[in-house]
Amino acid sequence: MGIVILSNFVSLAIYGLGFLIIFRVGLAFSFLYLLYILIFEFRLIRHHCPNCFYWGKTCGFGKGRLSSWFFKKGDSSQFCMKDFTWKDMIPDLLISLIPFVLGIIILILKFDIMLFSALLMLVLLTTIGNGFIRGTLTCRYCKQGELGCPADLLFRKENRK
Repeated sequence: MGIVILSNFVSLAIYGLGFLIIFRVGLAFSFLYLLYILIFEFRLIRHHCPNCFYWGKTCGFGKGRLSSWFFKKGDSSQFCMKDFTWKDMIPDLLISLIPFVLGIIILILKFDIMLFSALLMLVLLTTIGNGFIRGTLTCRYCKQGELGCPADLLFRKENRK
């Protein structure tokens, strides 16, 4: 349960920092960013989690259990039907990239130590934080990864465990 809390804390911190950075541009833009995140998360628990080994169970992110509250079990053979490329990572990358680029533009226009700190924290959480969560705590021990996971194949640099 601690891993679920930590992994979700990192995600929520990234979302919160992104919201605050984009808020500097305007409230409407920050709410559009939140809408994007909601659509992104919905797409995940609707279209991926039902086909995962962890549907109805607690995975490292808690989304398998969450998905089972709203959606019927899918076909686990469908989990790996699609090749997963870096292009498929674009929606994930945009969650951090949009606030990062906007933050850099704002910093160029007028330097602000709080904004700089938020950008630094965003970069650290997106790179080191996510790398630790996925590489050390979750994906490394994921049963679905053993059964077949396109993301695992894309990121794996060494043998599992």
